[in-house]
Amino acid sequence: MSTHSDSTPDDNASSDYTSSDNAAGTNIVKAPAAGKRVIVTGAAGGIGAALATELITRGARVVLADLSPTVTETAAALDASADASADASAHAWVGDVSSVAGIDDLIGFADDRLGGVDMYFANAGIIGPAGLGDTDGDWDAIIDVNMRAHIRAAQALVPRWQEAGSGYFVATASAAGLLTQIGSAAYSVTKHASVGFAEWLSLTYRDDGIRASVIAPMGVDTDLLRASGADGPAQAAVTEAGTVLSPAAVATVVLDAVESEQFLILPHPEVLDMYRMKGSDYDRWLKGMSRYQRRLNEQTRLNEESTHAGNH
Repeated sequence: MSTHSDSTPDDNASSDYTSSDNAAGTNIVKAPAAGKRVIVTGAAGGIGAALATELITRGARVVLADLSPTVTETAAALDASADASADASAHAWVGDVSSVAGIDDLIGFADDRLGGVDMYFANAGIIGPAGLGDTDGDWDAIIDVNMRAHIRAAQALVPRWQEAGSGYFVATASAAGLLTQIGSAAYSVTKHASVGFAEWLSLTYRDDGIRASVIAPMGVDTDLLRASGADGPAQAAVTEAGTVLSPAAVATVVLDAVESEQFLILPHPEVLDMYRMKGSDYDRWLKGMSRYQRRLNEQTRLNEESTHAGNH
């Protein structure tokens, strides 16, 4: 059950968050979720809610953050089922995690409820405009949510984690951040940025005891996938590429990987082969993707014609 905490942030409480590197760089020490104080953004549903569920199952205390007020219902259900003996709990925060003010308020809320933040799952994301987008506003919105939100959270948390000697930042990117997203420049670009930022955090602050991971799934059965358009090339590119996983399946893979301090988390393992193929012959990969896009566009055109004919 959840209880309100008036304790002040105690980042030294995370000192059991052991490093995976010894002097030779060969030791692997797991960092279990039990007892950790965690923020998960985009947690009203989908991958975020599944991550929060899995974290609480493993004994973490979690703040679920989302712009949608329905996150309060998600958190209440999780808190009611939490194992009180394990000190697991769930708390809801409603607000905009893409703004500096929102990030500051969220972290302050977590400090108040949990006494600090050991782990931050930057999971909130939007699909953004199709193609190149029409306006700067189209790009500003997705850059703020999919990229700047990660930067702003890290700017607030990394200094305190450096002082504590530990902390963990997990970014939800996409296989599009390693490959591309047919039909959406903004989604592809911001997910590449998410991967790049998590990578930079991982190497830059490793000696400070801070870890970072990035999640790069293909299709996951979420509202975000459905928002890409049921019959459009963007969704077809995802659903045809591999199995569409449940959010719960993704969450289990993610938490297992985080507990082993694995940087690149691939719920769809086949993405690694695709990534290697891209790197081995970039020009060949680009030509192949162009042909694939042409086929998807033609398929979309035929579907639209069939639908139009059926309406007459």
